[in-house]
Amino acid sequence: MKITYLGQNSIWIETEFHKILFDPFITSNQLAAHIRLKDFIPDYIILTHAHGDHIADVEKLASMGSVQLISNAEIAGYYANKGIESTGMNTGGSAEFPFGRLSCVVAHHSSSFPDGSYGGNPNGYILRSGGVSVYVAGDTSLTYDMKLIPELFGKINLAVFPIGDHFTMDAKVAAKAAEFVQCDKVLGCHYDTFPPIKIDPVKARTEFRNVGKELVLLGIGESMNL
Repeated sequence: MKITYLGQNSIWIETEFHKILFDPFITSNQLAAHIRLKDFIPDYIILTHAHGDHIADVEKLASMGSVQLISNAEIAGYYANKGIESTGMNTGGSAEFPFGRLSCVVAHHSSSFPDGSYGGNPNGYILRSGGVSVYVAGDTSLTYDMKLIPELFGKINLAVFPIGDHFTMDAKVAAKAAEFVQCDKVLGCHYDTFPPIKIDPVKARTEFRNVGKELVLLGIGESMNL
């Protein structure tokens, strides 16, 4: 599995046969100005919630290729009404897709579309494909429910956690989340895009090392393999 960081919470995942994009916010992100949207047309778009910095490029991408959207029932319905093929899920549910098994888990945040319409409950997702498990937490605080994830879903090979503080967890709290999830490798996201979420990368990595975990901070467009 290859994972590419596209800025904010935009995570591009390539499995053996499929391409998946979480929370596309690329063309509106000044830090991602060097990323060409046409190079990242997915088979599936997965949305954690409805905020503008997670959905900005959904309709553009859907107009550029054959894309199936997966999200909570409210977000899926919103985009289905716009003619985008959509599958609705919700917290606690799992489903099989051609790329693997996807499970919705709790995320504590808010969720509304930029036009003010209701975006349902936010979610994190456990993606299992080809023997690899990735937990994309979405925008969330630390929750005690995270302790159930390894019990219910087994070993997590990579957790994708927000670390920018202000709207989500900071690095110290995200390191505690890594302990709860029993995951040794964390990809940081939701940082540096806006002034309130600027981080000190040295300090952030140190918070994870202090608990025996590794924080990976990829440059926008950089990749890692699992």
